[in-house]
Amino acid sequence: MDEMPRLYTCAGSRGLRATWAAEEAGVELDLKMLPFPPRFLAPEYLEVNPLGTVPLLVDGDAQLSESCAIAHYLATRSGLTDLAVAPEASDYAEYLDYTYHADATITFPQTVYMRFAIFEKDKGFAEAGKAYAKWFHKRLVKIERRLEGRQFLCADRLTVADICVGYALVLASKVGLDEGVPETLKEYRSRLMDRDAYKRAVAKEERGAEMLKS
Repeated sequence: MDEMPRLYTCAGSRGLRATWAAEEAGVELDLKMLPFPPRFLAPEYLEVNPLGTVPLLVDGDAQLSESCAIAHYLATRSGLTDLAVAPEASDYAEYLDYTYHADATITFPQTVYMRFAIFEKDKGFAEAGKAYAKWFHKRLVKIERRLEGRQFLCADRLTVADICVGYALVLASKVGLDEGVPETLKEYRSRLMDRDAYKRAVAKEERGAEMLKS
């Protein structure tokens, strides 16, 4: 693949998983920042992605729209890297499980909470928002127990599983869900956010977002 993969995303969205994974893996991206929500504020994007969702990775003929899948794809695009766990490795099953767990079980209630408690709070859905907040906090127990005595989720190193789970914890701190996050997971999040690759990814997205305003 000679062309640079193109990532369509919004600053701070689930696309940060992809931007961060690319920085960790040393993959250069053609970063296309969009205003949020793009389906309303950038309707031309619907011609690229009919769902109007972000992120979207276009790499030659390949198109991926699931953030965790994109992170794994970028981590293995040019061959297996330390960010992924090989099928023959002892933690391979755990790697897959926590990578999928990040979005399907943890980020999902966050997004519903955000809709009810933030984006549509004037429609009387406050109680529903609180219910999804509790759902999110209860689902953190699996991550908390897994990290007992560990710095990372799998293979004694940072992997895509950490990036995907870590993003959900970062999002919690930004949308008013941090009160129910255990201190051990806040410490884990701090370690992840202190990584140079994470800081570079955030900075690139912020620069791109600023350019949209100019």
